[in-house]
Amino acid sequence: MYKVDLKESYFSAQNEGDWAPVTIPEMLESCAEKWGNIKALRELGYDGSFGREWTYSELLADSKKLANALAARHPQGAKVAVYANNIPEWVIFEFAAGMAGLILVTVNPSYQVAELKYVLEQSGSEAVYFVEDYRGNPMGDIVREAAKDLPAVKHLVDLNNAAVLYDGADKIHNRLVKHDDAVQIQYTSGTTGFPKGALLHHNGLIKNGRDCLDRMGCNPGDQIVHFMPMFHTTGCAMMVLGGMSTGHTINLAPIFDPVMLVDVIEREKPRMVFGVPTMLMALIEVVKATGKDLTFVERFCSGGSMVSPELCREVREIFDAPLNIVYGQTEASPVITQTYVDDDFEDLTQTIGQPLRDMDVAILDTDTNKILPIGAQGEICSRGYNIMHGYNDNPEATSAAIDGNGWLHTGDLGTMDSRGYLKITGRVKEMIIRGGENLFPVEIENAIQEHEDVTEIAVVGVKDPKMGEEVACFMRSGTGNQPDNAQMKAFVRERLSPQKTPRYWIWVDDWPLTGSGKIRKFKLAEMFEAGDFSSSF
Repeated sequence: MYKVDLKESYFSAQNEGDWAPVTIPEMLESCAEKWGNIKALRELGYDGSFGREWTYSELLADSKKLANALAARHPQGAKVAVYANNIPEWVIFEFAAGMAGLILVTVNPSYQVAELKYVLEQSGSEAVYFVEDYRGNPMGDIVREAAKDLPAVKHLVDLNNAAVLYDGADKIHNRLVKHDDAVQIQYTSGTTGFPKGALLHHNGLIKNGRDCLDRMGCNPGDQIVHFMPMFHTTGCAMMVLGGMSTGHTINLAPIFDPVMLVDVIEREKPRMVFGVPTMLMALIEVVKATGKDLTFVERFCSGGSMVSPELCREVREIFDAPLNIVYGQTEASPVITQTYVDDDFEDLTQTIGQPLRDMDVAILDTDTNKILPIGAQGEICSRGYNIMHGYNDNPEATSAAIDGNGWLHTGDLGTMDSRGYLKITGRVKEMIIRGGENLFPVEIENAIQEHEDVTEIAVVGVKDPKMGEEVACFMRSGTGNQPDNAQMKAFVRERLSPQKTPRYWIWVDDWPLTGSGKIRKFKLAEMFEAGDFSSSF
């Protein structure tokens, strides 16, 4: 932990002086030199068995080969989309595109025609690298339909067709890339609106991932069972670029199947397990049902959406391990703050930790943009090496997100204590204004999450002709028991004041999710107002 005694809500960059900016090709060359014979990448099948595998030296060789083919096919700076699930070719393509000076556009493999067409058109992609199908989604057909009216798309390449993929690999390229060159466009998850493409750069993605795993206590040779989606920054940046820059072995799962993954984790015995809350909850349910012992896992890591105190407690009780919390967003490459594995239980359950090294973090007044006193609520803002260049072809959105002083405005409300530890108190845009009073969903969610029958929760504001907005609480039960409204109201009234008590209580079986596993709150509000849910008061 950084020892600071702050007088205002501003945590200045803690520079340890041992990092020189790097590019993806420089990073992979260095890894092959240090850990050439260590396994870098192993392919998991749908049944959990191992398929192909690469050492760091072999991964470098195949990435160079594909980089030559890509350079022969695309001019430097071209944008190329990857529309696939977690397969080794995705990882190799990520390294090869960085070597060839291309900008990789990541695409959710569940996208349908209109969604894919939007990403291709907005990004200006000139190619789509894809798989023919995934989980029943006819992706090849979707690609061909989406691209037929987009003349800018010149190449459609099946990632599983090696002859076409590597065509031109014998033509050696000599492109130079810089550490601040844009290397990816990641489309934000869209929990509060339509996705925007964040332009991310080499050094931001590599350093951020490395610093995050360093704080976790990861070591060269450690295994990662990787089931986070590759199209998201956690999957392709934190876990692949960060993991490999610290000498890890990536066991890449093609799908999130909690039953299969619990078996793999039991067999391979990794020290660390990473997953968003919904994934960890699913793994916990399998462990409870099967009685498997995974207490050899030393620590878990989660973020991406609200991580409840109850989940932290359950991980500790079942696995005898701490749950390390990361907080960030795509625009920040992605991690901004993180807890430490030796933090006390209160910090692990009540905060989102301290900022990572080499970045400024502050709590700014939402009206004046001034730094606030310690403990005052305002917007969490970050600046430094990790911040995106901007939103692709969207200067208006960029200027709204990054102010004249270089601060990225996250849209999250929070507080900072004198140690530099942060707490999230809500969202600027998700804040519920009921009868003129500001209510913050996270506070309400944390209270209700304590109920033993509430496995997952989302609190949103819905329109009301009298109050402006009312509080609606959506819940999923993992126990099979759904207490009635009177019981839930009594439970929350023991913890929160009356105006924070939801008016609407809705039990759901599943959620409208983003590709990275976050609950799409704006979609819940839309569905409620369209009459898709029934509820008593």
